[in-house]
Amino acid sequence: MTDLLERTDIEGRAEGAPELRLLGGFDLRRGGDTVELPLNAQRLLAFVALHERPVLRVHVAASLWMDTTDDKAGANLRSTMWRIRRTGHALLASSGRYLRVDEHVRIDVRDLLHMERHRLAERVPEAGIDDRWLSFGGDLLPDWYDDWVVVERERLRQLRLHALERWCERLSASGRHGDAIDLGLAAVALEPLRESSHRAVIRAHLAEGNVDQALRQYDTFAAMLRLELDLAPSPLMHALVAPLTRRVAPPDSHGGDIERAY
Repeated sequence: MTDLLERTDIEGRAEGAPELRLLGGFDLRRGGDTVELPLNAQRLLAFVALHERPVLRVHVAASLWMDTTDDKAGANLRSTMWRIRRTGHALLASSGRYLRVDEHVRIDVRDLLHMERHRLAERVPEAGIDDRWLSFGGDLLPDWYDDWVVVERERLRQLRLHALERWCERLSASGRHGDAIDLGLAAVALEPLRESSHRAVIRAHLAEGNVDQALRQYDTFAAMLRLELDLAPSPLMHALVAPLTRRVAPPDSHGGDIERAY
């Protein structure tokens, strides 16, 4: 059995490249049709896809079959690669000691990272931000509990949260308050108890002149924080809303209702 997995040929490319979706659950499609893979093959493809550079075969084998010997892990890797190859789709490419996902496979996680890097470099103008940023829904492989998945899931989650908050602030500063609030609320939906996301939404409401909406967002967060964790908002949050209220001291450990100054 050769370890070299051929790339897609001209006819294969004409039919459309495979699409691998890892956000919200494993889903492999080509031309709108689902490509069925056994679980071991899914795990192998996902593991390699989450590495943007080629991965050492021995590292792949040791990570996916850590409870067995090196020889057995290597045999499992070769067997799983053969099963992937039997699908008739070029999904993996092997070169010497390294594995990578075939360059024609579109991967939603990489699309997300690519989009954010362009925004960080400010190659995409603010006018170019649209609903595509919100279309990446769901956590990474939510029903998988391998250590390598858990670590990558949290990394991507934090990336998305920081990106949503950052662009909420930028859009609000450029006067696109509605879009800013949409992005801020998307961050709140991802992590309802994350204070920085609520602060971003509050600032967007204030920039638009909607004091009542800002205070309503504060009240929602404060009540949720008190109910879930028996905590009060931080001094940063208090400083944000204090000018809108008669309260001049930070709230006590159990929060409390904000007294409006209008």
